[in-house]
Amino acid sequence: MSEENFKVTPWEIEGKVDYQKLIKQFGTTAIDKQLLEKLKNKTKSKRLSAFFRRGFIYSHRDLEKIIDNIDKNNFFIYTGRGPSGKMHIGHLIPFMISKWFQDEFDCNVYIAMADDEKFVFKDKLTFEEMEKTAKDNFLDISAIGLNPDKTFFFSDIEYISKLYPVALKFSKKINFSTAKAVFGFNNESNLGQFFYPAVQIVPTTFENKNCLIPAGIDQDPYWRIQRDVAEKLGYKKVVAVHNKLLPPLQGLEGKMSSSVGDTAIFLDDDSKTIEKKINKYAFSGGQPTLEEQRKKGGNTEICVVYSWLEILFEDSDEKLEQRKKDCKSGKILCGECKKYLSDKISKTLKQHQENKIKNSPLIEKYKYSGILAQKMWK
Repeated sequence: MSEENFKVTPWEIEGKVDYQKLIKQFGTTAIDKQLLEKLKNKTKSKRLSAFFRRGFIYSHRDLEKIIDNIDKNNFFIYTGRGPSGKMHIGHLIPFMISKWFQDEFDCNVYIAMADDEKFVFKDKLTFEEMEKTAKDNFLDISAIGLNPDKTFFFSDIEYISKLYPVALKFSKKINFSTAKAVFGFNNESNLGQFFYPAVQIVPTTFENKNCLIPAGIDQDPYWRIQRDVAEKLGYKKVVAVHNKLLPPLQGLEGKMSSSVGDTAIFLDDDSKTIEKKINKYAFSGGQPTLEEQRKKGGNTEICVVYSWLEILFEDSDEKLEQRKKDCKSGKILCGECKKYLSDKISKTLKQHQENKIKNSPLIEKYKYSGILAQKMWK
């Protein structure tokens, strides 16, 4: 599928996404240097996350509303996870972004396990499977180190008595034609799928502050509906920052998928598995032969290995730029870059897996015992 014919929905990505065209299609706003500088000046560290510095977070809705008044503790974060299976590295991105905001601005973070969504959209998923998967997914999320007293983790199904009254209000304002146009529902869609967006919106109202959603650009349709309806019901329009999608190992088209295991690095993969996947499946921008690589250099624009380093695994801008120069000049070869990436991922996931075990007792604190949890479970 060509860039002209790419497809982006909350459930499906096809083709190589033209992110600038998507800004026009979705009606979002590009994040420019001026806005980044304003955000940087408000941070504790006076340094932006690499996600912002390198344009991976590239689009927004009303981010300036938060930045202009950020000293007044004027926002909270809401994000979530659909527990349909074990998590891969791409799934951690919205939680990593949430942690960066929490670290820099001391904000509350609400994390929904959207078990209801996965049940109505996945034909063969049972409640028992979701419950087991949700707990494991939660432990993976907790391993990144969010503050348990400023983070509230909840299951939609378990918490539905708190969500349902507000969901009803939103559902009454969203008609069939809107849901069909935004989400592509058709005669085969079940009733649960139609109602779920109303539930998804509810946590944006948890506090009388601006709600910031860090999510992939593919999730934006939910927040377009929220912004159309919220003020009519006395709530604030959601603010959003949109990241690009982490590509699969095989190339820059589509996104990493748990259902196609060879495209992904899972959070429980060991170093041997990681090395094997990177060596066998990771698409590089190298030349066909060693001689040509030395002479012509590689192409970082089409290289998944470089893309993953840029997005997740090389925090040093100086080291990343030097690697780019060395690749293009032919000084380093694709095998060296793959080894470098494999080692980076292995080190990161080894620490993640240790944190997951260490943080396992915190599940009750995040759900019930923390300050924010006690407030929400009243």
